[in-house]
Amino acid sequence: MAIGLLKRLTRRKAERRTVARPAPSLVASTPPPSRAALLVLAHPALHRSRVNAALIAAVHDHDQVTLHDLYQDYPDFLIDVAGDQKRLVAHRLIVLQFPMYWYSTPALLKEWLDMVLLHGFAHGRGGTKLQGKTLLCVITAGGSTTDYHPEGMNRFSMEELLRPLEATAHLCGLVWTPPFIVHDSIQLDERGRRAAAEAYRARLEALIEATAQPEQPAPVHHPAPTLVRG
Repeated sequence: MAIGLLKRLTRRKAERRTVARPAPSLVASTPPPSRAALLVLAHPALHRSRVNAALIAAVHDHDQVTLHDLYQDYPDFLIDVAGDQKRLVAHRLIVLQFPMYWYSTPALLKEWLDMVLLHGFAHGRGGTKLQGKTLLCVITAGGSTTDYHPEGMNRFSMEELLRPLEATAHLCGLVWTPPFIVHDSIQLDERGRRAAAEAYRARLEALIEATAQPEQPAPVHHPAPTLVRG
């Protein structure tokens, strides 16, 4: 009886994951070279995240965006290194979208960075494949802007916590563009989620247009990160 109950719970969990994520047909296994942005999504429980679901819904069908859902494509953490390196080379804008987990990325995104951004490909001798491309990080956080402050409960600002990714971008020759951050994600109501989604799509479209001009790369400096609050 216990085994039967466990199987039913496992089946329901799998069904929820399937329903909450974009249809598999929208995830291109071989990205069209004409698309500009590779959106690498890393959320282990997307069915429980209304904000990340709203953000993805706003951009996943954009004709210049290739969605790569790591937890859907690699549930066993076995990453197709060669395939993902080809994906990176084929796009000029790389987007990492994830929730802040313990002041860092979800585990699979860290594994993906370790496995794919190899010496000789992304850095080191001959590792020039990513140079000149632009990196945008899109982060959701349950805490407010005041929480991510020297006097706040998290002590450090979001910009400080993202330094390892900024350093990664620097090492790989990627252009670091200020992150898109959604704070107070748990408290955001429908109106707030809609505003965040619209701002995300607008930011992405602006970067796609900016990175299409080789003589005018996306700006490294920006007045301030994009902060969306309810």
